[in-house]
Parts: sequence; C-alpha cells; structure tokens
Amino acid sequence: MKFAIIGCGYVFDHYMSTVKTHPWLELAGVADIDAGRLKRATEFYGLHAYASVEELLADPEMAVVANFTSIEAHFAALEAGKHVYSEKPLVMEMAEARELMAFAAERGLHLSSAPSNALGPTSQTMWKAVRDGAVGDVRLVYAEFDDNPIYLTSPEGWRSRSGAPWPYLHEYEVGWEHAGYHLAWMCAIFGPVRSVTAFSKVTVPDKTDRPLHPADTPDFSVACLDFESGVTGRLTCSIAAPYDHRMRIIGNAGMVHADTYRHYHCPVMIEPFTKLNLNARKSRSVRTMSWLGWLFGVGGRRVPLAVAPPLGGMEVIGLEAKPWHPKALIRRWKRSELGQQDKMVGIVGLCDAVAIGRTPFPGPDFTLHLTELTLAIQAAGQEGASHRLQTRFDPLELPARTAAAGPDYARYARPGWLARKAEGLLDRMHRH
Repeated sequence: MKFAIIGCGYVFDHYMSTVKTHPWLELAGVADIDAGRLKRATEFYGLHAYASVEELLADPEMAVVANFTSIEAHFAALEAGKHVYSEKPLVMEMAEARELMAFAAERGLHLSSAPSNALGPTSQTMWKAVRDGAVGDVRLVYAEFDDNPIYLTSPEGWRSRSGAPWPYLHEYEVGWEHAGYHLAWMCAIFGPVRSVTAFSKVTVPDKTDRPLHPADTPDFSVACLDFESGVTGRLTCSIAAPYDHRMRIIGNAGMVHADTYRHYHCPVMIEPFTKLNLNARKSRSVRTMSWLGWLFGVGGRRVPLAVAPPLGGMEVIGLEAKPWHPKALIRRWKRSELGQQDKMVGIVGLCDAVAIGRTPFPGPDFTLHLTELTLAIQAAGQEGASHRLQTRFDPLELPARTAAAGPDYARYARPGWLARKAEGLLDRMHRH
C-alpha cells in the first residue's frame, strides 16, 4: 500500500528511521511548503518530492496521508478522499476534534493519530502481564514524563538527521501534547477515564528569551485519573526536572514496570511483593546498590518481551539486515541506551486497517477521549480543576497477536527461593 507524508520537519526523521522495517508499505513521496527543507529531506533519503500538497493529494495511487503539519491539512486530505494519520497534536481545541471526526465519518474515512507507543512490545508486554494476573488486582498506575530541563541543553541548536531544526518554541507554546504518550498505553490497558483532577503551571518562565504565543503555556502538570475500571492513575509531566519516563503498574500482589515508554523494546520487569523485598526497600543500601536490590528481589526480574509480527506481516522483523556487523552492534547498543521509537507502527496500523476493513488503533472514540483528557490536564491551571469526561470508548481487548507472542507472565510472579525461605523467619522476628 502506498502512503505519503505532508511535512518533513524534525519529527519526520523519527518516522524515517524505521520505515524500511515495514516492507509491505511504500512511501510514495513527501510535500512541504518550505522548498529548501523539502529538497534537503528528499535528497537525504532518496524520496520523491511532490511539487505541492495539492499534487500529493491528487495522486490517485496513494490512499493514506501522514500529516505532520497543520490541522488545516487534515481537512484538505479528508476532502481529497484520503485516510489520515496525524502526528500529535491532533487539534488544539475539543470542538475541532469533534468536527474532524465527524468530517471523516461522513466520508467513510479513517482519521488516526499518534502516539503509537501503546503498540510497541514494551507496552504490549505490560498489558499481557496485567491480563495474566502477574501483579494481582491492579490498584495504581504511576507514569512520569519529566523530560529534563531542556532549556539548559541548547535546544535551539538541535538538528535531525536530515538537518531539520527542533521546533523548540512550538514545543514550549503547545506543552500538553506529551501527556498523550503515557495516556495512550494507560487507556489501552485500563479503559476510559471517568474523571481527572489536575494542576498545571508555568514553572520555568525564563526558559527562552524569545516571545512565546501564548506566554503562559504550562510546562508542568500533574493529573490524578479515576478509571471506570476502578484503577487509579497519576501522571506527572514537566521540562523542569531531570529525565524520568518510568511506567509502573502496581497491583495488590506485585508490580510490573519499565524504565521508559520511549524505547519500544525497553526491558519489562515483574516484581512479586514479598515480606523480604518490601522490608528490604527500607534500607538505603538496598535502594542504592543494584546488587543488593537483586539479592533481595527489589525491582523484580526481567521477563521476555511479547514481540509479535507487525500488522500486515507474518514474521517478526529485525531492525538490522546484518545484525553482527560492527555498525549494527553499535546501533543496537545505542538503541538499548537511548531508545528506539518505531513511530511507523501507527501508520502501518492505519494502512492495515484500510486494507482489511477494520478500525485502526487508536479509533475515533479512543482519540477523542485522549484529546479531551490532555486538554483538561493542560487547562487545569494553578487553582487546579476536576473534569468529568464527556467522551468514552469501549474497553479494548488485548490484541490476539500479543496474546500468542508472549508467555504466561503469571509464572514470573513466583517469589524467589530466598524470599520463600525468609517468609517464616520474618514472621517470627515480627512476633518477637
């Protein structure tokens, strides 16, 4: 299936980094209103450059458009009869989101959007672990999106592989869009949110000497989520605190967690709660020395990822054609340290949905719900606000391909030998 991209700015390179791992898709070409940027990007990757957005939309062989630019381009692509995948943010106001979804539905077209990290092996593994009962009944979900004090790292000089600048001023002005990365996997696993109570504020008013419009976009937010399923969630976002992207699902019998959403193959850990590791956590040495944490079961054990074939494919596809080549080894090490986002999986999912006639992930109801949530969190302000969600979606089932790919994670929740032996000893110590 052919698809095309509108916009070849900074985020475009993230999609291009994994496009070749999905060989049944063909990138027909790219359009951009900046002729210089279009020339650099298409020459760098050897792509066809459309003379204009209008020429791209008039291509009869291309069914899907990935829009990385303005909201207006969503409407233009839908008007041209194309299915649309949007990079975040989808819209800036809820009324626009409803209008867009209605516009797509009237024309029998799909409108899907980022983020797609909920489709990655890390999020899918955590989902299956929950369904397998590896942590018991889930009570709490904690998610962090502290993305570093980026204003101290010279973001005005950041460039993508093809030379596009990072739009740091736009990032400061929009702010809220990053909440979607965590909200996507949280809602996929635990269903719709009944209500959200949030607080947001500008904590770094001096992050740039350039004018911002608006100047009061929050750069910190914290939200407490009351899921219809009974689970309670907490999401914190900022660009004021050091890097922390942890994902933690806490049940009454244990915890499943990962270090970051950003690396789609990030290791997943399952920690069964025992009297040994819960008491050992009180020790500073156990908390600070990794070997002691391992000895007492603090942090749990690493489990195999549920790595399924990509949508539209029959086999798991590796990211390297020659996996043992020195350059491939270096790239693999770099990915393990800094992460690898396969942003293409969202577009692949939409194309697969078009090909076989199903609803893509995220579907329209899920997308509207995610949009309402993120807007409510951003708008909470310094006085704080509670918001009862007006949108909802039917809870999702664990994808069959994930269920088939992963082991029964409940067996990884069995306490280790030391924890089992210590159980009686700790009971006797507490009695005396």
